[in-house]
Amino acid sequence: MPVFDSVAILTMSLVMIVVMIESTGMFLAVGDMVGRPVSQEDLVRGLRTDGLGTLIGGVFNTFPYTSFSQNVGLVGVTGVRSRWVCAAGGLILLLLGLLPKLAHVVASVPAFVLGGAGLVMFGMVAATGVKILAQVDFATRRENLIVVAVSVGVGLIPLVSDKFFSQMPAFLSPLLHSGILLGTLTAVALNWYFNGLTSADHARRDVAAAAHGAEA
Repeated sequence: MPVFDSVAILTMSLVMIVVMIESTGMFLAVGDMVGRPVSQEDLVRGLRTDGLGTLIGGVFNTFPYTSFSQNVGLVGVTGVRSRWVCAAGGLILLLLGLLPKLAHVVASVPAFVLGGAGLVMFGMVAATGVKILAQVDFATRRENLIVVAVSVGVGLIPLVSDKFFSQMPAFLSPLLHSGILLGTLTAVALNWYFNGLTSADHARRDVAAAAHGAEA
């Protein structure tokens, strides 16, 4: 009979929170690249799809599925925005899985070639993030600089000091060792503290007013 372990369930839930935050960033980046603003409903549908894929993967005893920033970088590098290309790529990968000899061909690609491609693709994602941040009002609302600075600093803690949270409970490890999650939670908390809870329309008006003031 199935055994329900509360600690394991909580740990997996924390992992899914990390996955959802990462996927949200990927959705926003792709939306900015293709020129299609991502609405709240779009985010909900995307996260539900991620959850469904993870559920199906769990049934077959595999890892959770999530959006990968490499694929987002490919959109920016190649300029290909068709969903049919993505579907065709998925079918090709399925066929490659049935032909082990082709796996050796893929594995024979030199590591420095993959590293060079990864450098461009991850850099494209970072550049898109900077582009999105450029829409924030940093001129008249200097506290927004604090939000970005502290969030980036907290997000780098797991990278620069992997033992920083060594005394924390073990089940919190997926939460405390994810720079993405730490940075996101810090940004949300600080933004709520400095800017409060405002609607999306109000935020757009503030950005438009700041841009108009900068041009003047």
